[in-house]
Amino acid sequence: MTNVSPQRGRPRDSRAHQAILTATAELVTELGYANTSIGAVASRAGVGKDTVYRRWSGKAELVYEAVFTQAEAAPVPDSGTLMGDLTALLQALLQEFTAPAAAAALPGLLADFAATPELRTRIRTQFLAPAKDGLVAVFERAAQRGEWDRGVPVDLVLDTLAGAVFFHVGLVGEHPGPRLASQLATIVSRGIETR
Repeated sequence: MTNVSPQRGRPRDSRAHQAILTATAELVTELGYANTSIGAVASRAGVGKDTVYRRWSGKAELVYEAVFTQAEAAPVPDSGTLMGDLTALLQALLQEFTAPAAAAALPGLLADFAATPELRTRIRTQFLAPAKDGLVAVFERAAQRGEWDRGVPVDLVLDTLAGAVFFHVGLVGEHPGPRLASQLATIVSRGIETR
């Protein structure tokens, strides 16, 4: 017989979680990253600061989740082709990176990431690794269709896609045209196709 110990504390309220994320994205858009505080987020979300700190280590982690995880939450694309799936992934990333909250958050987040190795580790393990794991299905299906050379590391392909979007939108500041996602998908899929 297995003994199940009860969970301590109150169960997390998914409505409060979403209210905090929404408040964060709104405040970053309105005030900028530097002027957004945990206190302001808690006040707008209608929760106490302790509620925020129980879920996130600080502002940078909270802002990252509020602003840069929407593409990760979307269903894994299944268009029937690797190029179609990569195009869908890139469109979601482009939409995320061109949102007003992303433009407001990115410079401050990059500074915090550079200054805090522990934060980089948390973002990588809590958000990026699970997102990448979820996209493995895209490449498994492509391999079954004979479209992808299994010798190419999935992590590297996903980093290449995200890096291209980040560079184009986040660093260079270009507003992507309607064809950018399909152009990038074409370049990457041709680079990793089975020969």
